[in-house]
Amino acid sequence: MNISKRVNNIKVSPVRKLIPYQEEAVRCGKKVYHFNIGQPDLPTPPEFFEFIANSGETTLKYAHSKGNLGLRQAMSRFYKENFNLDFNEEEILITCGGSEALLFVLSTIFDVGDEILVSEPYYANYNSFFEMLEIKVNAFQSKAEEGFHLPAKEEILAKITPNTKAILLTNPGNPTGTVYTEEELKVIGDIAKEYNLFVISDEVYRLLSYDNKIATSMGAFPEYAENTVIIESISKTYSACGARIGAIVSKNKEFMSAVYKLCQARLSVSSLDMIGAEGLYNTLRKEYFDKNRAIYENRRDVIFEGLQKIDGVKVTKPEGAFYVMVTLPVDDSEKFAIWLLSSFDCDGETVMLTPAQGFYKTPDAGKQQVRITYCLEEDKIKKALNILEKGLIEYNKLNK
Repeated sequence: MNISKRVNNIKVSPVRKLIPYQEEAVRCGKKVYHFNIGQPDLPTPPEFFEFIANSGETTLKYAHSKGNLGLRQAMSRFYKENFNLDFNEEEILITCGGSEALLFVLSTIFDVGDEILVSEPYYANYNSFFEMLEIKVNAFQSKAEEGFHLPAKEEILAKITPNTKAILLTNPGNPTGTVYTEEELKVIGDIAKEYNLFVISDEVYRLLSYDNKIATSMGAFPEYAENTVIIESISKTYSACGARIGAIVSKNKEFMSAVYKLCQARLSVSSLDMIGAEGLYNTLRKEYFDKNRAIYENRRDVIFEGLQKIDGVKVTKPEGAFYVMVTLPVDDSEKFAIWLLSSFDCDGETVMLTPAQGFYKTPDAGKQQVRITYCLEEDKIKKALNILEKGLIEYNKLNK
């Protein structure tokens, strides 16, 4: 018996590739500080659990394939109140997390061999879906010294071919923490209209932008409404990754009618999780988001200032999400990250990083970079930075 080429072509996620080394480090008695994965550590709001407990459900029946009407209506109100975005409940489809949303969107737009345009570095797990669906990736490069903002329009246009079907953006960015300006988004929208492309806008970190910057939604531009598809999730917004509630949001009726077929094919999303999510959208307002944003912004400042003090490290200040891309003074970031787990500790403690090569399409790009997440309390961030600094000194002594 054989395993399909479709699955065999999928590469291991760079975010999870080092897990066996981390597990072995723990078995050896080391404490590991996790700079590697974007799992919010803030508590999930109690409203999520209260709405489930008070739902009165006695039989867990199939939910509507579009998602519970109450949840879609709550999301519609949430968009209007928080972002002045006008999406009604028929323009929202609930999915099993943002990942299923992306899979369904890509499956609806692309045939085998079609091409997608992305800005690199980009979220590495996108590749799993590209490989699964046999979508070709064309990437234009953003530069660390420019805060990973979009390059000139000409550089983007140079990557478009007759087979290009969509441009994929993450705003705010994972792994970069970049928040695109309105001007940048208009460049992408204009290109999409001119070349009849979709813009897939992954906006799961939209409420996490700093320095009084607002992450503008691609849905804020009526002139690009037919081109725009938004990916949504409660995972990061509400510290509810395990709830697996995401959404596809678009005003393009033909597209929404087509993607709905996939929602029907998988029957429905978890009824209980949708009830909990409806409670979040209905009850939590600006004060909740402002509090969480302030916590992450303080952590951003701690980690950025700490990284700047480490000899040989290069870093640009992230503007949103909870990630920072860092260039290290090492020969190979993956080799270094494995060494930290398998061969190094500081008083029984070490750090887990995510090597950045998996966030690039260009071969050998990102070889000295890592993505660091600051989903850690400030004292733990400081301890982990101290370990990282000592690890760099020791590693480079051994590799002279």
